[in-house]
Amino acid sequence: MENNNKERILQKATDLFMRYGIRSITMDEIAAQLGISKKTIYQYFTDKDEIVEAVVNQQCKKNELECIEFRSNSENAVHAIFIAVRETEEMLSGMNPLIMYDLEKHHPKSYKRFKDFKYQFFYKEIKENLARGIKEELYRPEIDADIVAKHRIESAFMGFNQELFPQSKYKMGDVLLELAYLFLYSVTTLKGRKLIEKYMEKNVQKNKHGLYE
Repeated sequence: MENNNKERILQKATDLFMRYGIRSITMDEIAAQLGISKKTIYQYFTDKDEIVEAVVNQQCKKNELECIEFRSNSENAVHAIFIAVRETEEMLSGMNPLIMYDLEKHHPKSYKRFKDFKYQFFYKEIKENLARGIKEELYRPEIDADIVAKHRIESAFMGFNQELFPQSKYKMGDVLLELAYLFLYSVTTLKGRKLIEKYMEKNVQKNKHGLYE
């Protein structure tokens, strides 16, 4: 029962943070949304900072499992990028882009945890994708995987930058998709570019029919 209560609190906090950002959500709001007292929350979490930390840890583990799934379900290295972008688009549809700013500004410990994850796990995943693409002759063999992986990480998270891409003007999903295209076109061979066109067309079909073939 205790684990169930803790998971309910964590899930509700995650939903609220993703929708409204972290700063605007208080312990009172989480308690009210769950129909419980704030005192009950304090039985499981010391403060809001601990809830944020738990949410970040949970999301990092979730992202890790999803990345492994994307890789195993993909036809090739290019396809793996398209799957990842598609799933990220769906996740971002209900996410407030201010969440990253709130995390960095108000919860430095949790932000460091996320940043470490970004530069360790994501870096490893991208380098493995690059190695796979080179082996499949879809990526240029002469690319410097270290430089390209670091560039990809920075560009992938650029969509969260509200100064560059304010929410009032840009859809984050569109920004991330465009950045993914730039990455793929910069590393692919002619063979790989043909696959980009193939999966781009499937994205068009998805937008028309709500399907991803």
